[in-house]
Amino acid sequence: AAALRADVGLRLSAIAVAPLAVAAGTLCARRVARSATASLIHAHWVVPGGVMGAAAAGGRPLVISLHGSDVFVAERHGLAGRAARAAFGRAAWVTACSEDLRDRAVALGAVRARTTVIPYGVDSARFRPGADLRAEGRAALGLADDVPLVLAVGRLARKKGFEYLIEAAAMLAPRYPALRVVIAGAGDLDASLRAQAAAAGVEASVLFSGVVSHDQVPALLAAADVAVVPSVHDEAGNVDGLPNTVLEIMASGTPLVATSVGGIGAVAVDGRTARLVPERNAAALAEAIADLLDHPSQRRAMGEQARVAICRDYSWARVAEQFTDIYARVSDRPRPRP
Repeated sequence: AAALRADVGLRLSAIAVAPLAVAAGTLCARRVARSATASLIHAHWVVPGGVMGAAAAGGRPLVISLHGSDVFVAERHGLAGRAARAAFGRAAWVTACSEDLRDRAVALGAVRARTTVIPYGVDSARFRPGADLRAEGRAALGLADDVPLVLAVGRLARKKGFEYLIEAAAMLAPRYPALRVVIAGAGDLDASLRAQAAAAGVEASVLFSGVVSHDQVPALLAAADVAVVPSVHDEAGNVDGLPNTVLEIMASGTPLVATSVGGIGAVAVDGRTARLVPERNAAALAEAIADLLDHPSQRRAMGEQARVAICRDYSWARVAEQFTDIYARVSDRPRPRP
């Protein structure tokens, strides 16, 4: 993320340091693989992780997991694309967090028959509903329990779509004067998003918390009446594979409003576990948020159904099971007994 400017283009500094970083990472991976007597290498992000894994693997099988921006960089930059293609050629298996990402990887050279979509997992013991967490989150934000709160969490980058949430907040402000929209995160767009809120006349109701630690996020999500993930395809074509916050919101039992881009629609079901709206549509965002704010019983039911679905289908134990099956397949060894 630090190598990208607002997730739209690579920073020159990142391009300059890339050869040294890849060389150092490859040497480190080789040392660790030898000392641990590794039987396979699992690399995350095809660029640069998959490239380093391919160089360090030797005779070991290589598994590459894709997350989003790595594929975007490979699609947009010739040298990165060639490096990704070589890594895919070396990989015994490739996993992606969304079907869209899988398709894009195949276009870059991954073999479809050796690819699997594995969405992320979530720790449902940490991300949960609860009066204690709600009170903690409200206290951290300095908000009373009866203040309507809409929350969004993420880096301030174009593909997160926060400018559309600010537009939606301006539409909601006359109807909900006490409403607070909190955007938790930091990034290159901090100044421009704050300026947008000021120009729209909602600088008092759209609050920017700045950087928040991951330890703080469960309480913030539990404190929210509605959480929003307004992801978009940005102007350069970059898009989230599957934002972690989608699963964390749903595990928290907080009603979710999101766009159906990337892998979001494969996890969240419109009208049952979330409200899904078209991307780049502030009016649709505002309408979905208002509908949930106006119907507390609907909010509760949606949050409860979302948590049940997440606990059932998206635990880290389930993710680990799927990876263990892939490890056994590529190493031609029997799957370990639990």
